[in-house]
Amino acid sequence: MQRKFIEIKEKIGQFNKEIIVDGDKSLSIRWALISSQALGVSRAKNLLKSDDVKDALRCLKKLGVKILNSKDNCYIYGRGINGFKFKKNIVLNAGNSGTLGRLILALLIKSPYKIKITGDKSLSKRDFSRVIEPLKKIGVNFYPKNKNKLPIFIKGSEFLRPINYLENRGSAQCKSCIMLASLNTPGQTIIKAKKSRDHTEILFKSLNLPIKLIKGTDFDLIKLSQPKKIQKIDFNIPGDISSAAFFIVLTILSKKSTLLLKNININSSRMGIIKILNRMGAKIKLRNIKILNGERCSDIFVKNTKSLKGIKCPTKLNSSAIDEFLVIFLVAAKAKGISYFNNLSELNQKESPRLKLAAKILKSMGVKVKSTDKSITIFGNPGLILKKKFNIKNYFKDHRIMMMAVISALSLGGSWRIFDPESVKTSFPSFLKIIKNLGGKIK
Repeated sequence: MQRKFIEIKEKIGQFNKEIIVDGDKSLSIRWALISSQALGVSRAKNLLKSDDVKDALRCLKKLGVKILNSKDNCYIYGRGINGFKFKKNIVLNAGNSGTLGRLILALLIKSPYKIKITGDKSLSKRDFSRVIEPLKKIGVNFYPKNKNKLPIFIKGSEFLRPINYLENRGSAQCKSCIMLASLNTPGQTIIKAKKSRDHTEILFKSLNLPIKLIKGTDFDLIKLSQPKKIQKIDFNIPGDISSAAFFIVLTILSKKSTLLLKNININSSRMGIIKILNRMGAKIKLRNIKILNGERCSDIFVKNTKSLKGIKCPTKLNSSAIDEFLVIFLVAAKAKGISYFNNLSELNQKESPRLKLAAKILKSMGVKVKSTDKSITIFGNPGLILKKKFNIKNYFKDHRIMMMAVISALSLGGSWRIFDPESVKTSFPSFLKIIKNLGGKIK
């Protein structure tokens, strides 16, 4: 039986521990999708067991892919490029996952039948035009015409053409969708892409797929050719820095506490939170840096910071911290001085209008905030201590809003009732278990 809410009525005490967080969500979904196109049996260790990843595996099974799970490993029996068993009346449910919903479209571009893509209430409100537009240029058909939200139908074509595409949003999902589509597209696909997460490029390179990458200051140029085949992928998936972020901030804001987070993905396009928090006075250090399947990983050591300062956050760091801003805002609320964050409209394109909800929650905590639909200014208060009651609900069951509320309660005090705690299973199923292991009291 699912719990309607959890309650937190006291701050967390001092802790000095080391933890392991769940596997990286972006890598888990990408591994699953690309492994389905590989030849042979691919293995992933530490695959994230969240709802988003489970939905990805369910979709692949509907397309004829054999998948086996053991305690520590997941095995995908790849069917080769365009090897899916396409049938009539297939419905693929992407659940809450924008990554899955957008990227799987790229693997369906040769389907001879219409395939229906659906999602939950939250995902069905999100704009899919960023991937529909380039796929149409490649030659893919979508129904109903001009619809850009789920549910939608996709029907492939035998007459696909490579495109030269400008991706200027900084959307890793759009860029990755076109890259995955190139697996089935003849000729050379060229993408001029605004800087964003580069997990797909790294995975393509590690598999020796035909990719040429020219990195620029603001944009990267990606040139892709259709491969003959993809080799099986063995992947030890590191911890997700987006999940680690909540515990990094909890440690920074908890007196006399230290924490060592083991084997976290520190991909350069995901390092925004570390750079931003260290500029604010945090003491975050990387230890035991190594490379796994082309991805940089390390242990992260954090300790409580007594003196935090406001920041005028450089917008060039936005894309590398886009999923971590909610907890960065909590640090800004406790910092001395004013913090400025701009060009964050992309936050309102997530599972919920996150920028709007973050401003609302901060204001309810007594934090002075000025916000627009793309910016937020936070007037920090180092002496901020909460004593009143808080009810967190009607937040579109956004997992990151839920976790932000938990970290707020444990680090700042007050009496909190947080509804829809099951939402955390979207990305971080072990979140509450780790909180309790650190000493957090949750009813």
